[in-house]
Amino acid sequence: MIDNHGQTVPEWAATRRWVEGLLAPGERIAGVRALQGGWTSVMRRLDIESDGADGGGSRTLVLRSFVKPFYLRHAEGLLNREAEVLRLLAPGPVPAAAVHGVDATAEHCDHPSLLMSLLPGTVRLAEDDEVGRRTTLLARQLAAVHAVSPPDGQRPRAWQAWTAPDRVAVPGRTGRPELWKRAVAAIDREPPAHRACFLHRDFHPGNVLFTGSGNGSGDGTGSGDGTAIGGVVDWVETSWGPADLDVAHCSTALALLHGAEAGMALADRYEEAGGRLDAEPGGHLYWRLLDALAFAPDAEKVAVPWRELGREDLTPAVLTGRLEAYLQALFDRYGA
Repeated sequence: MIDNHGQTVPEWAATRRWVEGLLAPGERIAGVRALQGGWTSVMRRLDIESDGADGGGSRTLVLRSFVKPFYLRHAEGLLNREAEVLRLLAPGPVPAAAVHGVDATAEHCDHPSLLMSLLPGTVRLAEDDEVGRRTTLLARQLAAVHAVSPPDGQRPRAWQAWTAPDRVAVPGRTGRPELWKRAVAAIDREPPAHRACFLHRDFHPGNVLFTGSGNGSGDGTGSGDGTAIGGVVDWVETSWGPADLDVAHCSTALALLHGAEAGMALADRYEEAGGRLDAEPGGHLYWRLLDALAFAPDAEKVAVPWRELGREDLTPAVLTGRLEAYLQALFDRYGA
């Protein structure tokens, strides 16, 4: 299938019929666009128009469909979890999409799918003078996520580690083998005791939509016409666990996108926003390293969609170098 912008996307005839069955009388799908930036799934923007008696109207929906074999195997749990989380968050202080329908087992669709509202804003990954402001906004939004208090019986699943000492892929030609050895050794232990909270679990700049022109107040609040957060997306990994782990994940992404200094800044902004992290440096270091090492050796899982969004400079060599610099910065600040 070719969308309205000339991009190839998987066939979705059955999925389209399912979506059409969820529309209001008189509504139709007027346009389809493949959205870039995703790794786990195919994302489509659906422009909906109405020919109803009220004179017509329009709205926009987003369709997530899992098509890769690994995610097809886990689609039922992932999509149902995301739908449950989105219902929990609406309405509330965390800007998340509204659910319009879910077919997690592909009973009606070509692939397991979730239909939801379109959130305002765009993903912004550029190296520009707004990095600091976006970092502050990310920290404040993450603190708001962690403040979510699910009702009894709606707490998400317990957190899961995404790597382990024997699974870390050390770069084959690294010039810093002792750094990697030290980092792997630091996570070869039981996880520190922690206070658990509501986690996004995949919170990073690629899953946050920003609005505004960046010419507002300049204080990082998103006031005026300045940069603000319009939405947080991709809730399939939502978990219950240590706030440090969410901060770690976003920090690693910032380090890969903008350098070690940017990666080190988020935790400070998070605590300034009222967030609570492990007061023991060794405990916090564990969570930061556990996340960072899951990106080794060259962060290709995130680099592919980031390059599609314009960051062609993020080559494997650049990302490996930034990851090593970030590991060293973590040890310099939190290591014994």
